[in-house]
Amino acid sequence: MKAQVFRGVNHLSYEDVALPALLADEVLVQVNVVGLCQSDIKKILYPLYEPPRIFGHETAGAIAAVGEQVQTWQVGQRVAVMHHIPCMRCDYCLNENYSMCDTYKNIVTTAGFIPSGGGFAEYVKVPGHIVRNGGLIPIPDGISFEEASFVEPTNCCLKAVKKANIQPGQTVLITGAGPIGLMFVMLVKYFGARAIATDLIPARVHKALELGAEAAFDARDTDLPPKIQALTRGMGVDVTLLAVPSEKAFFQALDCTRKGGKILFFAEFPDEVEIPINPNILYRREIDLIGSYSSSFKLQHLAADIVFNRRIDVQALISHRYPLSDLGKAVEQAIKPTPETYKILLYPDLQ
Repeated sequence: MKAQVFRGVNHLSYEDVALPALLADEVLVQVNVVGLCQSDIKKILYPLYEPPRIFGHETAGAIAAVGEQVQTWQVGQRVAVMHHIPCMRCDYCLNENYSMCDTYKNIVTTAGFIPSGGGFAEYVKVPGHIVRNGGLIPIPDGISFEEASFVEPTNCCLKAVKKANIQPGQTVLITGAGPIGLMFVMLVKYFGARAIATDLIPARVHKALELGAEAAFDARDTDLPPKIQALTRGMGVDVTLLAVPSEKAFFQALDCTRKGGKILFFAEFPDEVEIPINPNILYRREIDLIGSYSSSFKLQHLAADIVFNRRIDVQALISHRYPLSDLGKAVEQAIKPTPETYKILLYPDLQ
């Protein structure tokens, strides 16, 4: 089968690799579509992982083969694939910190080499633990593979919304109106709160308004804090979701978040970044700083419900479609976006 193999920093090789061999409790999925995630891009561009690997994890496709012990899944079923599932027994899982679980981190879908997601291939193997414990999600009739590929990123964003305890009637500032920021705009609105978005690209500012933001501003606007105050009865926003790894965005969040409010880090910053802050700002204003990484098993059914019942419009986020053979071009598109660049999807069989 064909796959995009990570051979080193910014070195992808589109090559033939062996079809993954199935154990008795495993399932093989033929990939129809896979989303390009910012985490994939970082893994490709920076020396974070030893090669060779096959990345890609926002996967939807059809079951191509099942191991002899698999009883609940049949060849031909359309599924969204969750690339890892927690053990549900360790101390992290018992405290609902599922993404910290060793099983979650180490038992991963694969298309070969060190298991690393495997979605950037024609076929991906789903380990038995994931098959048995909810990692395959049936796609309802009438829902496209494209829509189904959004279940995993929707879960990640939903986890952040729930972790920040966003409530109806609150006001939420979302820094960055790329595909993740725009998903936050739609989720915040769906849960009854008001979204305010910022971005450096004017087209994304307008897109945020189209998708339900009450207001949207250029992130360089020096009058942003007073404008936020005017929209919030002089209080500031209840929650800020940092959807871009920007120090300026963080300090902007401090200026725009009300006393007793929350700032949630969703985007991953470069490891060398250190942000100096006077702790008394947090102490005196009772600001909560929160991090949210990856997805939550507890929210998996809700994420699927939101996507499959079209409670948010994930199709509005799709801007580019590439064949898998052009993954390198897709990465370039993502890191040097045009005003029209949002979510990029890849297709093993697109010519």
